Amino acid sequence: MDNYIVGRNAVKEALKSGRSIQRIMVSEDKVKTGLADIVGLAKSQGIEVRPTPVKQMNKYDLEVPHQGVIALVSAVQFKELGEVLQETTHEVPLLILTDGVEDPHNMGAIIRTAECVGATAVLIPKRHNAPINATVAKTSAGALNYTPVAKVTNLAKTMEELKEKGLWFVCADMGGESMYRLNLTGPIGMVIGNEGDGVSRLVKEKCDFIASIPMKGDIDSLNASVAAGVLAYEIVRQRLQ
Repeated sequence: MDNYIVGRNAVKEALKSGRSIQRIMVSEDKVKTGLADIVGLAKSQGIEVRPTPVKQMNKYDLEVPHQGVIALVSAVQFKELGEVLQETTHEVPLLILTDGVEDPHNMGAIIRTAECVGATAVLIPKRHNAPINATVAKTSAGALNYTPVAKVTNLAKTMEELKEKGLWFVCADMGGESMYRLNLTGPIGMVIGNEGDGVSRLVKEKCDFIASIPMKGDIDSLNASVAAGVLAYEIVRQRLQ
């Protein structure tokens, strides 16, 4: 991950979560006004706040607007999958797996959904996946600080290992059975595929359920992160019942 977090919400959530932050740069005109809450929170934790000219802040190669605040942080600490499963307090685990999600905005939105539904962790492949960068951090609206993210070498093999631990897997695909007819109440791993090609063949073969989301309009597919939200909340709905 890039060594900075940008944007008001992302920086504020990083501070609240206890994330290791080296220094915060705040645009000179907002130290005492628009960003006073972030400045106060940082100073209460002993973190250096450096008033910085906007021109200097604009020189950073950012993919998203900094909104007057940039936090310099240590690299993200990815969790080990075994560590995540050992530490979890979830009686019924819910893992969210991404299979070739390339857009950092989608990745951030998926992590945000994972946090909102109380997912155990997000699993991403080491290759062929959006980098967990500043765009992901900002789009997740701070969720990246709370939701464990684990990198795995081989998604299909990891699924096999998790099946031995009692997990069932469901992926979103237009050719599947309606998600409303599936029993998704047990320990579940939910797979979201690539924005264009969907879930890869090998990973799909490892899934126990292929879930389709009913479509009523002329467009026959949803954005990857939207599909993740819809399917995740169907799992939540079934569990609540």
